[in-house]
Amino acid sequence: MTRAGAVPDNTAPDNTAPERTGPEHPGPEHPGPEHPGPEHPGPEHRAPANPVKCVVWDIDNTLLTGIYLESGDEPPGADPVLAAVLAELGARGILHALASRNPPEAAAHTARVTGWRFAAAECGWGRKSDALTRIAATLGIAVDALAFVDDDPYERAEVGSALPGVLVLSPEEAAEAPGWPEFSPPVITAEARRRGEMYAERQRRQEAGRSFGGTREEFLASAGTQVTIAAATAADVPRLAELAARTRQFNSAAGRPPAQAGDAAPPGGDMTEDWFGGLLSARDTDVITVRLRDSFGDDGMVGGCVITRDAATWTVPLLMMSCRAMGRGVIDALLAWLTRQAARAGASRLLIPCGRDGRNVPLRLALAAAGFRVPGPPPAAYQRDLGTAPPALPGWVTAPGEPGGGTA
Repeated sequence: MTRAGAVPDNTAPDNTAPERTGPEHPGPEHPGPEHPGPEHPGPEHRAPANPVKCVVWDIDNTLLTGIYLESGDEPPGADPVLAAVLAELGARGILHALASRNPPEAAAHTARVTGWRFAAAECGWGRKSDALTRIAATLGIAVDALAFVDDDPYERAEVGSALPGVLVLSPEEAAEAPGWPEFSPPVITAEARRRGEMYAERQRRQEAGRSFGGTREEFLASAGTQVTIAAATAADVPRLAELAARTRQFNSAAGRPPAQAGDAAPPGGDMTEDWFGGLLSARDTDVITVRLRDSFGDDGMVGGCVITRDAATWTVPLLMMSCRAMGRGVIDALLAWLTRQAARAGASRLLIPCGRDGRNVPLRLALAAAGFRVPGPPPAAYQRDLGTAPPALPGWVTAPGEPGGGTA
């Protein structure tokens, strides 16, 4: 297992599929975490556990028990251990994709014999690292949210060298992966279990958008986009905690509990369900949810934020949004509503502290596009003065304070 690059060696791949052993029964060639092997460092040598959002699988001698193009009239079947890993990780909301040196028919065969609908498939003879980059772009997730499984040590080394943020695994290591923290989200909600289905809906939406002749705003309206901004309830707490743990590109706290959340801030802990539950009853604090749906499907809760209020200033110590909402006007709608709602309450400025890291650049660009500015050097908060005319809100947004939107 690697997260950093390694120099590819000249070892020829073994074309015989190895016998898989499960996480509870490591074999002699399958070192468990307590018995580090040359490619599977022990816990003290492992990289920090970034959550894996998508596993990209090789096909030959990995998900299949042989080589597709050398199998004749009867292509090889699914490896039973790794097919079980597909199902287990999929139930946790982790996506699966394919990257293989094969024709597209191999991907279709692999989907049939494993019984799995892959979120993306890259079949061809180019570099696997390029295939992973395209898969991440197709799914709208960061490359370092990927894991890659391949039986060929050269392919693993090439990906590890070109994309050091990717978690690179052999098939034997992948058999153990369900027990690792990278693959064990702290919260699994109904939205998580539907993630594969929602990404299929995303692909249909993208295809329709490419063939649409009008503007993005016209397409969103024609697709029946509905964004609902509302006050959070106790039933929303598990999903809010899941978003806090999983979002990075659109997460103002950069995965760390914001100190500005007042009395409800956890004592050195994480943004857990208990933390969000405490915020629901905190003084001068609002917890907001954002839901998204259109004619292609219901994405459920895709975002949220925490607001602390005083007479002159509203502060948003936490703003988070799923990457599934990217490009669909949702982050723009939330920022516009926050600006309008703060101005209605008589505040003179709106502050959004935003931790700076390499992963939440899309959020910082969205803040700048919405008129927020950083008045000083980091870590100064993004702010917007509220003395000017508030931004417009699309008609497909329902929110507190807006016509038909209720109260926060």
